[in-house]
Amino acid sequence: MVATTDITTADGAVRGLRGRRVSRWRSIPFAAAPVGEFRFRAPRPVQPWSGVRDATRFGYAAMQHRDGARTGPRQAQPTGEDCLTLNVTAPNTPSATPRPVMVFIHGGGYMIGTSALRLYSGGRLAVRGDVIVVSVNYRLGAFGYVDFGEYSTPDSQFDSNLGLRDQVAALEWVRRNIAAFGGDPNNVTIFGESAGAHAVLALMATPAAAGLFHRAIAQSAPADWAPSQAEARLFARRVLDDLGIAPGDAAKALRTAGANDIRKAVDHSVSRVMQQQPGLFPVAPVVDGEYLPVAPIAAFVNGTAHRVPLIIGTNRDEATLFVRFDDTLPTTPDRMRWLLRHVDQALDVGDDSPIFTKLGQSMPTSQDRLHETLAEFGAAVENRVTAAYPGFPGKRATVRMGGDFTFWRPSVRVMEAHSRYAPTYAYRYDFAPRAIQLSGFGATHALDLIPVFGAVDSSLGRAMTALGGHRAFREVSSQFQDNWLAFARTGTPLPVWPAYTEEQRATLIMDSPGRVERDPERAKRLAWQGVRIPALT
Repeated sequence: MVATTDITTADGAVRGLRGRRVSRWRSIPFAAAPVGEFRFRAPRPVQPWSGVRDATRFGYAAMQHRDGARTGPRQAQPTGEDCLTLNVTAPNTPSATPRPVMVFIHGGGYMIGTSALRLYSGGRLAVRGDVIVVSVNYRLGAFGYVDFGEYSTPDSQFDSNLGLRDQVAALEWVRRNIAAFGGDPNNVTIFGESAGAHAVLALMATPAAAGLFHRAIAQSAPADWAPSQAEARLFARRVLDDLGIAPGDAAKALRTAGANDIRKAVDHSVSRVMQQQPGLFPVAPVVDGEYLPVAPIAAFVNGTAHRVPLIIGTNRDEATLFVRFDDTLPTTPDRMRWLLRHVDQALDVGDDSPIFTKLGQSMPTSQDRLHETLAEFGAAVENRVTAAYPGFPGKRATVRMGGDFTFWRPSVRVMEAHSRYAPTYAYRYDFAPRAIQLSGFGATHALDLIPVFGAVDSSLGRAMTALGGHRAFREVSSQFQDNWLAFARTGTPLPVWPAYTEEQRATLIMDSPGRVERDPERAKRLAWQGVRIPALT
């Protein structure tokens, strides 16, 4: 007989599974289903229920391609719009004091992913650190990150930043309810990987999230994804074109169109944009001037981001995974050259200082001279960056460059900026077991999830170390977990990890053995200064 355990939340009682070491509650709703007239609207409160709600099984993943919701080689979670749920994992041992809470936000490019992935349940993390682990779903793709606000009518409103609002609603649920599970609502750490790490940074820049968390961890964040409202509206028009919807019919059609039809249109539009404009990702939190007042990086620079302690870092070989399975990053010489030559869009000169002031030049007086000057500067940026990657345009150097552009370059800027206002800790993950090295992946994107969640001894972890390196992988896992857990408990990682400053740039290298380096890859860091994602055109 399966053991169960009941907890009473503010919305009603939920029944979870009681295992040998932890108890798990699955797919607890933190907001009402965003369906029908509430599609493309901000999350609404849950309608309280009577009796005991079954929380022993997973419900729906967010709308996405079926392959994105895979939870195993032959299993995929059903997808649907009624997806605003979260999961709680708690140790079974009694505790005299409330436990720290770690809230995980999954990645997947804001297009795919699910909190039902077994890895994310966090059982090993919960037991090792005596913490509560929460993993959340949020709306993805068209339903979470495409801004259709331009097509609102008095009778049919469309809200912006729905996925971001969902994450805030989940954190509000944690504040109201986590004490019932033994957690401390005054000691909440948010952590995420890839798009989930970007979500962490976006939450730090979101006024509505103030006070809902107390520490933050961003693993492999594409930190400067932040379309402007104008760019978001341009992309929304492209989606309507793919759907064959006239702007005047959008309000009604977007409410009644099939969810999968909308999903497919966004998938197609995203693919087309990324092929035409390498380095740009249009589906992300939108700088709408209201819910997200400024881009996350701008909030860090100007000090308006929530001043909580932050761990942030990247993996050494981020892009190798994408080259093999998802060719979306600028990892070919042609894509990288295009990106670097578009400095009229890609040079970060600040909101109030034109590019030519930064260059110490006067503004060109003719359109032709303007284009000539920008082209000259684009060539100079290209030469500067490519010179920092010996071997370019060879494949290995180009792939490293694409990963650094997408993840490391903007993360460094966050480290620099946030360290002026709050404790900041930087890391780089370098370790890869022998089998992963021989396969050509190295310390690739998302590999850090295995040691963070303590899955080195799982069947997946064993397979990765079939050719050796198991003991070293366990050592790296201990580095991650012990630092993450110390940080979640106190706001400070282990004493061997110094805080990041712009003077020292101390960075913990997660490897076997681990070590601290000062300003690693300095030449590359300097080469990337001032370069950012192009604007959508």
